[in-house]
Amino acid sequence: RRMAARRALKAVLVDLSGTLHVEDSAVPGAQEALKRQVTFSFHFLLLRGAPVTIRFVTNTTKECKRDLLERLTKLGFDIAENEIFTSLTAARNLLEQKQVRPLLLVDDKALPDFTGIATNDPNAVVVGLAPEHFNYEMMNRAFRLVLDGAPLIAIHKARYFKKKSGLALGPGPFVAGLEYATDARATVVGKPERTFFLEALRGTGCAPEEALMIGDDCRDDVAGAQGAGMRGILVRTGKYRAADEDKINPAPYLTCEDFPEAVEHILKHLL
Repeated sequence: RRMAARRALKAVLVDLSGTLHVEDSAVPGAQEALKRQVTFSFHFLLLRGAPVTIRFVTNTTKECKRDLLERLTKLGFDIAENEIFTSLTAARNLLEQKQVRPLLLVDDKALPDFTGIATNDPNAVVVGLAPEHFNYEMMNRAFRLVLDGAPLIAIHKARYFKKKSGLALGPGPFVAGLEYATDARATVVGKPERTFFLEALRGTGCAPEEALMIGDDCRDDVAGAQGAGMRGILVRTGKYRAADEDKINPAPYLTCEDFPEAVEHILKHLL
């Protein structure tokens, strides 16, 4: 069997929006599945009690880490700030490496994660999800900078995401528009980039073969993680749409109804 060569599972990466919650509503049962508690019907510990490192990895561009943690804590999730790795962190790391001054097309709520980064006289463009900045004037300003050689950095390129009111455009279409107009290629820092998953594992002491990703996005979460050498579980919540699992090759390691079912599979079959 192909899986027999796999190393034991040591780390579980968990997506947030669409997997644990949609806006301010938790996915039913998700808090309990994460908690450290014994369920006596099976006599096993839930995810927190398992011998695995947990990291929460998210392509957020709308919320700084502090706001994200506050939202999750209010929803009853037991999560520590150092367990969260976001695309904003990855973008900040890249800006520091490149030593550039960005035009930040991000939501104002995301700005605290860029504190200390100089933004005067910009010579780079960073695009996140920023509906209030996606007007002609701002996009044209970004277009001119990129046309003059400024690097274009996409926090991620998601096509859409799930809101309570339905699916909504992500930053991807706006990044693609700038690429199309300038003939430039954006550097993408969030999921599904291989480096994002490897950065999320940094400091855990786990190899990609010892890690698994749970998410609602077949491309960004599952295909991205599997491309980095991990296993990927697709959940049918959040932005999931029927037959999403058929859109990627190789197919997901597993498709589950929701996060609690994914956790149950991990505890019964992978540990």
